[in-house]
Amino acid sequence: MATTTASPQIDWRQEWFEFEDATYLNLAGQSPLPRVSIRAVQAALEAKKFPHHKTDATYFEVPNRVRESLAKLIGGKPEEIALTSGASAGAAAVAYALKWNPGDEVVVAKGEFPLHYTTWMPMEEREGVKVKVVAPGKRFLSADDLIAAITPGTRILSVSLVRYDDGSLLDAPRVAAACHRQGALLLLDVSQCCGAMKMDVNQLGADFLVCAGYKWLLSPFGTGFFWIKNEHLPTVRPGPFYWMAVQGSDNFSALNFDDPKPAPSAKRWDAPEWASYYNFNLAAMDVSVELVSRMGPENVAAHNRRLIDFMFERLPKDRCIPTSPLDSAQRGPYGCFSARSREKTTELYQRLRKESVIVSLREGNIRVSPHLYNTERDIDRLINVITP
Repeated sequence: MATTTASPQIDWRQEWFEFEDATYLNLAGQSPLPRVSIRAVQAALEAKKFPHHKTDATYFEVPNRVRESLAKLIGGKPEEIALTSGASAGAAAVAYALKWNPGDEVVVAKGEFPLHYTTWMPMEEREGVKVKVVAPGKRFLSADDLIAAITPGTRILSVSLVRYDDGSLLDAPRVAAACHRQGALLLLDVSQCCGAMKMDVNQLGADFLVCAGYKWLLSPFGTGFFWIKNEHLPTVRPGPFYWMAVQGSDNFSALNFDDPKPAPSAKRWDAPEWASYYNFNLAAMDVSVELVSRMGPENVAAHNRRLIDFMFERLPKDRCIPTSPLDSAQRGPYGCFSARSREKTTELYQRLRKESVIVSLREGNIRVSPHLYNTERDIDRLINVITP
């Protein structure tokens, strides 16, 4: 991995505007945009005011830089990365790029984030595939649950690396190995951990990654990426592609209208009208991902692990229950808990919101997702609200 290690002496809280009216513990919901990203958007707006100051090369400089930054972050290659509008766009690219046979199985997990259903269930009617939904055998979904569901008819397994509703972390390398033994593929949604945990696609073993940018990549809504393992690029089905992904499109004065060929890279799945400095979201993502790299995902993971462990130690045991794995090695960069009933959990969540402690309510769990701008004082404030 080429992730830059952050210095523990740096006060990273200065990278964000201070929350004066709230305790913000909801990074897994959406990231507050860092100061440097706001400045990048402002600079892009100024550039749009006088576009004659920019050359055609401007259209490619920022997206190429973002690809390089993301590749370093995940241990991949720039040519394996498409810049998308979010995780769903990447999953849809996979659904339409694969060659299907009637009866092919798609394995997903029960209670998964909805994109795994909205992507694959329409393919039952369109391509005649069968979607198999796997329930966890115990409290948390495990690699064993998914591996047991793989059959010779399985074409792809689509799952989150970190669950959005309980923070549990999947043993992806084991699942990937089991998929490949049966000739199946693995798609991982890494939206809830990429940028907050050290990640290497070579170790994960997945064939595809999809990711939203507005969470741990500290980027705006409407950003994300799709990673495809290099060996799959020559085998996927052709389809419509963004005109700036045409080979030779960097020469605007000699575009190919007669026989346009897609770039031999993942660039062909770029979101249309995306690859430009004048796309303000991309300008922000450019510097946000660079900031993520400087901070070091491994440092974010260690910081959050300490805060979530601290929270679980302080939770009032007579009224609250941890609903994420207590072993930090088995969970992602956040933690969840609930009250003794679903109704009381909702009441507790509403109390926290009323007191401006910003968390998420997901499937009966209160999700607490800090970042480097949070301290133990923020966890103390959450605990004080739920134990008046």
